Parts: sequence; C-alpha cells; structure tokens
Amino acid sequence: MVFLVVLSLVVALASLAVSALLLRQLRRSRDTMGDEALPDDVQGLRQEVAALRAEARGSLRHVAVVRYDAFGDMGGHLSWSLALLDDSGDGVVLTSIHGRSDARGYAKNISAWSCDQPLSPEEEEAIAHARP
Repeated sequence: MVFLVVLSLVVALASLAVSALLLRQLRRSRDTMGDEALPDDVQGLRQEVAALRAEARGSLRHVAVVRYDAFGDMGGHLSWSLALLDDSGDGVVLTSIHGRSDARGYAKNISAWSCDQPLSPEEEEAIAHARP
C-alpha cells in the first residue's frame, strides 16, 4: 500500500516537472515571436486599431460641466459652463448665464487648453476638469 502512494507521488512530481518545462518553452517561443510570425489578418487588425486611435485623438472626448449661481439672489445652480475638448485641448466652452428675466449663451474657442478671450472662473474650472 505504501508503495502505491510513493509511486503515485513520484508520477505526480514527474508530471509537474514536465508541465513546468513545457510552460517555460511556450513562454520562450511566444517571447521570441515577433510581428512577422503573426497572421496577416492580425497585422491588418493592428493597423485598423492604430488608425482608430489616431482618429479618436481629434474627437471631443474630454467633457466637463460646471454648474453655479451667476447672481447672488438666484439659487438652483441654473447657470453652467460646458467644456468640449479633444486630446490636444482644442474645442469650445459653452456658457449659459441664467438671470431672473433672461438667459444668455456664450461660446468661446479653445486652442491648446487656452483661450484668446478672457475666461470666467467657471469656464476655467470646466477646462481644468476636462483636462486628463
């Protein structure tokens, strides 16, 4: 009976050693494979992903909204500034100022995370929150 337990243990250890060797060989072969070993369809997919990433850089992906009370006698944070920017900081800041009797809207162009026109503190805050 003890002989069978020892034999089982030896067989299990041998199987473990062979598995470890095969796993090490598989890792080495995967590390030494370059892009040339990949099928053409995988290369095509990599090129498509690179093109999509380049295209996404120009999309308005960085968005932030700041809500606030523009006037001290008004409540409810009805005024807001919205920053819509791409990866290089180009885009627009939209602002809506709500008063008792009217609301006014403003749009300011943003280039490289800054603006040629003076920005309100809320607009600057929206740009700062949109920045990655």
